[in-house]
Amino acid sequence: MTPILQAAAAAVLALGSGAAAMSVMNRDVPDLAVPAMGWAPGDALDGQSFLTLSTVRESGETLENTLHFADGRFQSEMCQRYCDFGWSEYRTATEGKVVHFTATTRCPDAPHTVVWYGTVRGDRMEVLGTWTTRRWYWTRQINVTGTGDPVPIATPAAEG
Repeated sequence: MTPILQAAAAAVLALGSGAAAMSVMNRDVPDLAVPAMGWAPGDALDGQSFLTLSTVRESGETLENTLHFADGRFQSEMCQRYCDFGWSEYRTATEGKVVHFTATTRCPDAPHTVVWYGTVRGDRMEVLGTWTTRRWYWTRQINVTGTGDPVPIATPAAEG
Protein backbone atom coordinates (compact mmCIF):
# COMPACT_ATOMS: atom_id res chain seq x y z
CA MET A 1 0.00 0.00 0.00
CA THR A 2 1.38 3.40 -0.96
CA PRO A 3 2.05 6.01 1.71
CA ILE A 4 -0.82 8.15 0.40
CA LEU A 5 -3.28 5.26 0.62
CA GLN A 6 -1.95 4.39 4.10
CA ALA A 7 -2.52 7.98 5.24
CA ALA A 8 -6.03 8.02 3.73
CA ALA A 9 -6.89 4.71 5.43
CA ALA A 10 -5.58 6.01 8.77
CA ALA A 11 -7.64 9.20 8.38
CA VAL A 12 -10.82 7.24 7.60
CA LEU A 13 -10.19 4.98 10.57
CA ALA A 14 -9.53 7.94 12.89
CA LEU A 15 -12.58 9.85 11.71
CA GLY A 16 -14.77 6.78 11.93
CA SER A 17 -13.76 6.01 15.50
CA GLY A 18 -14.07 9.69 16.40
CA ALA A 19 -17.64 9.76 15.11
CA ALA A 20 -18.42 6.69 17.20
CA ALA A 21 -16.96 8.38 20.27
CA MET A 22 -19.05 11.49 19.59
CA SER A 23 -22.28 9.53 19.42
CA VAL A 24 -21.48 7.91 22.76
CA MET A 25 -20.72 11.31 24.32
CA ASN A 26 -24.01 12.88 23.19
CA ARG A 27 -26.69 10.59 24.57
CA ASP A 28 -29.97 12.24 23.66
CA VAL A 29 -32.77 12.60 26.18
CA PRO A 30 -36.36 12.66 24.92
CA ASP A 31 -38.57 15.66 25.61
CA LEU A 32 -41.56 15.33 27.92
CA ALA A 33 -43.94 12.65 26.62
CA VAL A 34 -47.31 14.35 26.24
CA PRO A 35 -50.32 12.01 26.50
CA ALA A 36 -52.05 11.12 23.25
CA MET A 37 -55.34 13.03 23.20
CA GLY A 38 -57.62 14.75 20.73
CA TRP A 39 -55.46 17.89 20.70
CA ALA A 40 -56.87 20.97 18.97
CA PRO A 41 -55.55 24.51 18.55
CA GLY A 42 -55.78 26.17 21.96
CA ASP A 43 -58.28 28.82 22.95
CA ALA A 44 -59.91 27.32 26.04
CA LEU A 45 -57.44 29.13 28.32
CA ASP A 46 -57.19 32.40 26.37
CA GLY A 47 -57.17 35.48 28.59
CA GLN A 48 -55.90 33.56 31.62
CA SER A 49 -52.58 33.63 33.48
CA PHE A 50 -51.40 31.33 36.27
CA LEU A 51 -48.72 31.91 38.89
CA THR A 52 -46.97 28.54 39.26
CA LEU A 53 -44.65 27.12 41.87
CA SER A 54 -42.68 24.20 40.48
CA THR A 55 -40.02 21.91 41.86
CA VAL A 56 -36.98 20.92 39.81
CA ARG A 57 -36.76 17.14 40.14
CA GLU A 58 -32.97 17.04 39.78
CA SER A 59 -32.14 19.65 42.45
CA GLY A 60 -35.25 20.23 44.57
CA GLU A 61 -35.09 23.94 43.68
CA THR A 62 -38.42 25.80 43.69
CA LEU A 63 -39.22 28.00 40.69
CA GLU A 64 -41.86 30.71 40.51
CA ASN A 65 -43.21 31.40 37.03
CA THR A 66 -46.26 32.94 35.38
CA LEU A 67 -47.83 31.18 32.41
CA HIS A 68 -49.93 33.29 30.02
CA PHE A 69 -52.53 32.21 27.44
CA ALA A 70 -53.80 34.66 24.80
CA ASP A 71 -55.15 34.34 21.26
CA GLY A 72 -54.17 30.67 20.95
CA ARG A 73 -50.63 31.48 22.12
CA PHE A 74 -48.68 30.56 25.25
CA GLN A 75 -45.82 32.27 27.08
CA SER A 76 -43.76 31.46 30.15
CA GLU A 77 -42.38 34.59 31.84
CA MET A 78 -39.34 32.70 33.11
CA CYS A 79 -38.47 31.37 29.63
CA GLN A 80 -39.05 34.83 28.18
CA ARG A 81 -36.60 36.44 30.61
CA TYR A 82 -34.01 33.71 30.11
CA CYS A 83 -33.95 33.47 26.32
CA ASP A 84 -36.66 35.60 24.68
CA PHE A 85 -38.73 32.52 23.77
CA GLY A 86 -41.65 34.72 22.71
CA TRP A 87 -45.18 33.38 22.22
CA SER A 88 -45.83 29.82 21.00
CA GLU A 89 -48.92 27.97 19.88
CA TYR A 90 -50.66 25.91 22.54
CA ARG A 91 -53.07 23.02 22.13
CA THR A 92 -55.92 21.85 24.33
CA ALA A 93 -58.14 18.84 24.90
CA THR A 94 -61.14 18.91 27.21
CA GLU A 95 -62.45 16.03 29.32
CA GLY A 96 -65.54 17.10 31.21
CA LYS A 97 -64.50 20.09 33.31
CA VAL A 98 -60.76 19.44 32.91
CA VAL A 99 -58.79 21.35 30.28
CA HIS A 100 -55.54 19.68 29.25
CA PHE A 101 -52.95 21.84 27.50
CA THR A 102 -49.57 21.40 25.89
CA ALA A 103 -47.06 23.76 24.34
CA THR A 104 -43.58 23.36 22.89
CA THR A 105 -41.41 26.45 23.04
CA ARG A 106 -37.98 27.04 21.54
CA CYS A 107 -35.33 29.63 22.22
CA PRO A 108 -34.45 31.41 18.97
CA ASP A 109 -30.79 31.95 19.92
CA ALA A 110 -29.77 28.74 21.72
CA PRO A 111 -30.60 25.01 21.58
CA HIS A 112 -33.24 25.10 24.34
CA THR A 113 -36.61 23.37 23.96
CA VAL A 114 -39.26 23.46 26.68
CA VAL A 115 -42.24 21.12 26.51
CA TRP A 116 -45.21 21.84 28.76
CA TYR A 117 -48.17 19.67 29.70
CA GLY A 118 -50.77 20.60 32.23
CA THR A 119 -54.34 20.41 33.39
CA VAL A 120 -56.69 23.09 34.64
CA ARG A 121 -59.53 22.02 36.94
CA GLY A 122 -61.60 25.00 38.00
CA ASP A 123 -59.01 27.57 39.10
CA ARG A 124 -56.20 25.10 39.82
CA MET A 125 -53.42 24.23 37.40
CA GLU A 126 -51.10 21.25 37.59
CA VAL A 127 -48.14 21.40 35.24
CA LEU A 128 -45.19 19.29 34.10
CA GLY A 129 -42.33 20.46 31.96
CA THR A 130 -38.95 19.57 30.55
CA TRP A 131 -36.28 22.09 29.59
CA THR A 132 -33.86 20.31 27.27
CA THR A 133 -30.61 21.79 25.99
CA ARG A 134 -29.06 19.83 23.14
CA ARG A 135 -25.47 20.48 22.13
CA TRP A 136 -23.27 18.28 19.97
CA TYR A 137 -21.22 17.21 23.00
CA TRP A 138 -23.98 16.78 25.63
CA THR A 139 -27.69 16.94 26.27
CA ARG A 140 -29.00 18.28 29.56
CA GLN A 141 -32.57 18.19 30.79
CA ILE A 142 -34.35 19.80 33.72
CA ASN A 143 -37.70 18.30 34.79
CA VAL A 144 -40.27 20.34 36.70
CA THR A 145 -43.61 19.60 38.28
CA GLY A 146 -45.83 22.20 39.88
CA THR A 147 -49.17 23.78 40.59
CA GLY A 148 -50.60 27.18 39.82
CA ASP A 149 -53.35 29.60 40.69
CA PRO A 150 -54.94 32.28 38.52
CA VAL A 151 -53.34 35.69 38.43
CA PRO A 152 -55.89 38.48 38.65
CA ILE A 153 -56.11 40.42 35.41
CA ALA A 154 -55.28 44.07 35.99
CA THR A 155 -58.03 46.45 35.05
CA PRO A 156 -57.47 50.18 34.54
CA ALA A 157 -58.55 52.34 37.45
CA ALA A 158 -61.73 54.29 36.80
CA GLU A 159 -61.10 57.97 36.28
CA GLY A 160 -62.91 60.14 38.80
